[in-house]
Amino acid sequence: MSSIPENLAYTQEHEWVDLADGVATVGVTAYAAEQLGDVVYVQLPEVGATAAAGDPFGEIESTKSVSELFAPVAGEVVEVNESVVDAPEHVNNDPYGDGWLVKIRLAGEAPELLSAADYTKLTTEGDA
Repeated sequence: MSSIPENLAYTQEHEWVDLADGVATVGVTAYAAEQLGDVVYVQLPEVGATAAAGDPFGEIESTKSVSELFAPVAGEVVEVNESVVDAPEHVNNDPYGDGWLVKIRLAGEAPELLSAADYTKLTTEGDA
């Protein structure tokens, strides 16, 4: 499994969050990408859409399955990574870089998320 970046926060749903200046950049973790297999389709919300923490905001489809994407924070979608829509393999090839999905401007406080150590524990204890 790939190394888990220490500078990001994580969700139980295997998404990563990079919080900076009130905006959360969101993507799926390398662990999730490995579990999914080859990603062939990504459906993301429109810019301006409202995201509610814990609610689905899109879908990711692989050669193995279709999974919902869950918003880790509440707020307004301010940017969508169109390159992932056009080339879904970015999720597999560079999940923490070019494979990011959306940017959400936070509405209020960010919820409590997992640290890299907690996420590592989640993915290595078989609870994933």
